[in-house]
Amino acid sequence: MGKIIMVGSQKGGVGKTVTTFNLAHSLCEMGKKVLTVDFDSQANLTTCYGAEDAASLDHTIGHLMMAALEDMPEEDISDYIMTKDGVDFILSSIYLSVADAKLRLEMGAERMLSEILEPLREKYDYILIDTCPSLGALTINALSAADEVIVTVNPQLLAMMGLQDFLRTAVKIRKRINSRLEIVGILLTMCDARTTLCRVLTEEVTENFHQRIRIFETRIPKTVKVGESVYYSMPVAQYCPKSGAAVAYQNFAKELMSYES
Repeated sequence: MGKIIMVGSQKGGVGKTVTTFNLAHSLCEMGKKVLTVDFDSQANLTTCYGAEDAASLDHTIGHLMMAALEDMPEEDISDYIMTKDGVDFILSSIYLSVADAKLRLEMGAERMLSEILEPLREKYDYILIDTCPSLGALTINALSAADEVIVTVNPQLLAMMGLQDFLRTAVKIRKRINSRLEIVGILLTMCDARTTLCRVLTEEVTENFHQRIRIFETRIPKTVKVGESVYYSMPVAQYCPKSGAAVAYQNFAKELMSYES
């Protein structure tokens, strides 16, 4: 049975999407069967896979969510799964925001995403969910569907400020909705060890959370190669295999798997 992992944070711009994208590729390179799900109406992960006009897509996670919410006949999910470089993925679009609005009005709608993904467990080793930077209905759905959460944080003050709120929400979901949910660890992204602020905030996260939550040993360095690789719709390990970020994401995939063996 595959494991469902949510990549999340309350703050935007902390590397959730590029982590999902590059982690999926690294796991695939290690022989794992991987599915990624873009669960953000901004569709940034969808862009990473090369979709130029997400708004025109008619087979997205938003359409699957709306079909479930409207109790429509069950969709053939294989029509929604695409493949690139060995990684399967389900795209998103602004249409997911329609489902987001409807989720807030539906009783017991917290497990809609779980109902969509559960049948796929037997086909994959890992299902990675990229999420929006909020604590709204979509994030609650993702937390309710996931076995584990990877929390991405970049060493900037505003990103740190939202960390406690996100962690509290995850704990509430575990107590009230999804008892199997675990916070597998905090991943520090966009790290520039040359700056004093980066060093200070990295130490602060380690001191405040290491006794409660795993802080991954892998640090994702700040580099323009990540942005360039996204522009060309390529994992950084393909775009620039020897870059620090490429090596870091490969090491992170190995570290993640080592905790599960």
